[in-house]
Amino acid sequence: QVQLVESGGGLVQPGGSLSLSCTASGSTWNIYRMGWYRQAQGKKREWVALINSHDNNAVYADSAKGRFTISRDSASNTIDLQMNNLKPEDTAAYLCYAAALAEPSDCWGQGIQVTVSS
Repeated sequence: QVQLVESGGGLVQPGGSLSLSCTASGSTWNIYRMGWYRQAQGKKREWVALINSHDNNAVYADSAKGRFTISRDSASNTIDLQMNNLKPEDTAAYLCYAAALAEPSDCWGQGIQVTVSS
């Protein structure tokens, strides 16, 4: 089984930057994709950015393109999400996600709050 622990987040003013990190432990050998989702209060969970383990190819939701960058460090089983030019609508709980070959195939972190407000 895979365990995910997020760090970073917090309160930032509009236009500011924040960085999130997620470290995987446990059965990391079978992770083939990691990424970030977010869920604002009263809204559905939505994906933000995903990165493949085998080629580091990354994809972004339209809301994140041009502002967020996902990166991966295979040695430490960590992914980072650098978020720039943050907007109030980016306020949400951000959850780390890992897709694994073995069950459970969808693994989630506890989530970390990002609040963008003046």
